[in-house]
Amino acid sequence: MMRALALLAVFACAGALADVIPLRSSELRVEDGEVLLSAQFDVTLTPALEQALHKGIPLYFTVDFDLTRPRWYWVDEKIAQWTVTYRVSYADLTRQYRVASGPLSQPFDSLDDVLRFVGRVSSRTVAQAGSLAKDARYDAALRMRLDVSQLPKPFQLNALASHEWQLASDTHRWSFTP
Repeated sequence: MMRALALLAVFACAGALADVIPLRSSELRVEDGEVLLSAQFDVTLTPALEQALHKGIPLYFTVDFDLTRPRWYWVDEKIAQWTVTYRVSYADLTRQYRVASGPLSQPFDSLDDVLRFVGRVSSRTVAQAGSLAKDARYDAALRMRLDVSQLPKPFQLNALASHEWQLASDTHRWSFTP
């Protein structure tokens, strides 16, 4: 009986952790007059999401970034806000994955390559260095999530009912001084 309870607890914990996207690294740096963001998320799909993708349902991943300057006398000043959404789809006929962002798209042969690509933010310009005060402290916030609002309506309802359809990172916050 105790073994069964222990196994049940392990599986319950594994299921609860399946909907979290871990952030491996993140940094802001100033280079050539621009503030650049680099980050790496470890994206893993739940079995339900992987099955939906292979049945032709596109998945939308959104990365949100905010840079603010705290002020003691008023609300924080928003310096930069940046969002990118990736549409991940699978074509059964060609057995290829496709990642699209805006008008641009790129094909991939494996799901692992897709998830590495979607989870990487590489030297993305988020602000001009001239708009930042020298030696002032800024607060950065970064998050990645599966955007269920862009799924077809029946799947949006399923997403509300099942934790397997709710995939997101915690909001990672850190301080930055140029």
